[in-house]
Amino acid sequence: MEINKFNELEINEGIMKSIEDLGYEQPSPIQAKAIPVMLEGHDVIGQAQTGTGKTAAFSIPLLERVDVNSKKLQAVVLCPTRELAIQVSEEMRKLSKHMGGLKTLPIYGGQPINRQIKALKGGVQVIIGTPGRVIDHINRKTLRMDNVKMIVLDEADEMLDMGFREDIETILTNVPEERQTALFSATMPKSILDLTKKYQKDPVHIKVVRKELTVSNIKQFYIETRNSNKLEVLTRIIDVYNPKLTVVFTNTKKGADELVSNLQARGYGADSLHGDMKQAQRDIVMDKFRAGTIDILVATDVAARGIDIDDVECVVNYELPQDEEYYVHRIGRTGRAGRAGIAFSFAFGRDMRRLKDIERYTKSKIEKHSIPTVGDVEQRKVGQFFEGVKETLEEGSFAKQLQWVEEFCDQEDYSLIDICAAIIKNSLGDEEKHEIKEETSRGRDRDRNGNGGRKKNYNAANMTRLFLNVGRKQKIQAKDILGSIAGETGVAGKQIGNIDVYDKYTFVDVDKKIAMTIINKMKNRKIKGNKLNIEKANRKSK
Repeated sequence: MEINKFNELEINEGIMKSIEDLGYEQPSPIQAKAIPVMLEGHDVIGQAQTGTGKTAAFSIPLLERVDVNSKKLQAVVLCPTRELAIQVSEEMRKLSKHMGGLKTLPIYGGQPINRQIKALKGGVQVIIGTPGRVIDHINRKTLRMDNVKMIVLDEADEMLDMGFREDIETILTNVPEERQTALFSATMPKSILDLTKKYQKDPVHIKVVRKELTVSNIKQFYIETRNSNKLEVLTRIIDVYNPKLTVVFTNTKKGADELVSNLQARGYGADSLHGDMKQAQRDIVMDKFRAGTIDILVATDVAARGIDIDDVECVVNYELPQDEEYYVHRIGRTGRAGRAGIAFSFAFGRDMRRLKDIERYTKSKIEKHSIPTVGDVEQRKVGQFFEGVKETLEEGSFAKQLQWVEEFCDQEDYSLIDICAAIIKNSLGDEEKHEIKEETSRGRDRDRNGNGGRKKNYNAANMTRLFLNVGRKQKIQAKDILGSIAGETGVAGKQIGNIDVYDKYTFVDVDKKIAMTIINKMKNRKIKGNKLNIEKANRKSK
């Protein structure tokens, strides 16, 4: 059975009223298929992406089974993260608004356990929790599972990826065998299928077909670029497109922290979100991102679940995901609420084959995008500058500033055009950058790093990046840095890697073994008359 409208369901009047209050009219595909099957009492395997309405798909049948006259725990929903647990809890509260006497409770780490224990003692029929905290309550005997009639595993693939398998199995063995078990997952790896065989009884497999995983309102591009140029290309994309909020995806936690360090060193408002962070840290980062205090969020796939912010205008796959379905999930962070979004994927070499697989899976074309040039970046910055000037001219409140300009013109012998050009230079800076040479995957590796430093001819895994407080404005070149370090410390040139010279600072990659020697010997030295400050650049990633 499959429903076309919610009013076809034979459910509690209170739940139906809440559905009407929320403005739900037509069920999403996963809701249309899963709700009737779950209401019949079948175990379910639901395969659907985040954002397809699966929370309501299991919440409506779950609430229908709860006896509000009993204060005992009757249903459990397990989620991989605190953010998702809170999100599910909030939606369930909205759906149960008109069910008098029903109590739901999110339980997760990072919140005082005594507060949760107190709430549980007051009588709770539904809990939505993370596996670790649920196990904690079971061990403390503050959570009794004897009367649980339904258990739901939400984002099951993510819970297994995060190492919760043992906790999940412990919880399932504590729930009565005569229960209904529903499992929802974006992907269906072997580990999930093993779990369903062991803990479900003749489950009905419901899958949102691929054509429903729509990305039609998202412009998709790929940029062919080597690892050594990715950071420069990313910053140029952000400078040229100037998105309100950007989410950048990496495949590892270390990679996320490393990228954030490099972005912050270049003056971008960025922060990371990954599984190693404490819940309080994650809350702070998400609050800053929502408020626009930071406009770049660098995330891993696990941490990105629950990022549901309408103002994300751009997604960048700094590294391609291992699974095609994760690609859809990632780029789905943009193009929300009917808005247009843009997604970029960095690829090179073998990645090109994976891009083809992604195209086949999404049934969409990922267009090639050239690397933004220095001219593109400058044009964008100048355009924004003059837009601001035009707005100020239209407002007309600059009498005081006009007087200053007139006084300056009376005192100095410069033309107005020269004065305007000087003002723009002071406002936008004059940082010179070399063009990145575009090269196909089959081309030979002859390119230098994107900022005109030394050619990379060393093992990057053995290197540490150093920050120096001097740059082009002090007339510093890569050869000056190399000569000074070699002369003052006696290290061999082969132990010094890329030297990236920017307007006001420089990055130098050096052999890990001699990094501290260089720092200690170079501190307070001078290069071309400039007092030197030198320190490790990537503290987070070390």
